[in-house]
Amino acid sequence: MNKTKIYFASDFHLGIPNLEESRLREKQIVLWLDDIKKDAKSVYLIGDLFDFWFEYKEVVPKGFVRLLGKIAELTDSGIGIHIIVGNHDLWMKDYLEVECGAKIYHEPIQIKENNKTIFIGHGDGLGPGEKSFKLVKRFFKNKTCQWIFSRLHPNTALKFAHNWSRKSRMSGNSPDYLGTEREYLEQFCISHQKENADINFYVFGHRHLPLDIKITENCRYINTGDWIDHFSYAVFEKENIELKYFKKSS
Repeated sequence: MNKTKIYFASDFHLGIPNLEESRLREKQIVLWLDDIKKDAKSVYLIGDLFDFWFEYKEVVPKGFVRLLGKIAELTDSGIGIHIIVGNHDLWMKDYLEVECGAKIYHEPIQIKENNKTIFIGHGDGLGPGEKSFKLVKRFFKNKTCQWIFSRLHPNTALKFAHNWSRKSRMSGNSPDYLGTEREYLEQFCISHQKENADINFYVFGHRHLPLDIKITENCRYINTGDWIDHFSYAVFEKENIELKYFKKSS
């Protein structure tokens, strides 16, 4: 079978709310990756794979071996795995590149496939709004702040980080579509498209809500949703992107 499809998924948030539920979700994600490997040319995992991730020089977070092993298997078979960091795993460095063969991106990227231009990112901090988060993100991306955090013992640092992550998530996304004026990523797409009319698709995560919204006659905004409530993803085939849902196994 020709491998021509490109897949997009985001917001696995592995690590929450507890080990048991996170592991069940991880197994579903691995089943999905196993299912799509037959026709996948590449897979874009666009942020918040983990509810928190920090790579010390010689230490990485405990767990997630099923997902990491599957990523390594897919890259070994020639499937490109591209990871765009999100706001919960922005401290990802090169571990998944070195050990699993994935490519890591810390900013949105743009690709061209079948004469279609696709703008891809996690979506955090884009568009209007989220002013407090944008300030916090600048703090977290500061190299000095990262160095200070890395001096903490992992047990202390990860306990603090998971508490912060939980509070951030609780104050986050609405489960319902808020309308054009209040959907910040939709607003970003509208504004960005005015000077980038060649873009055909914007693909984001972060919102935790599957969305397929028309921006212009030749452009759509796709949100991949999440794997907490929706188990949703997007697939690019020929010249179109379609939202789909993975049927969970028992």
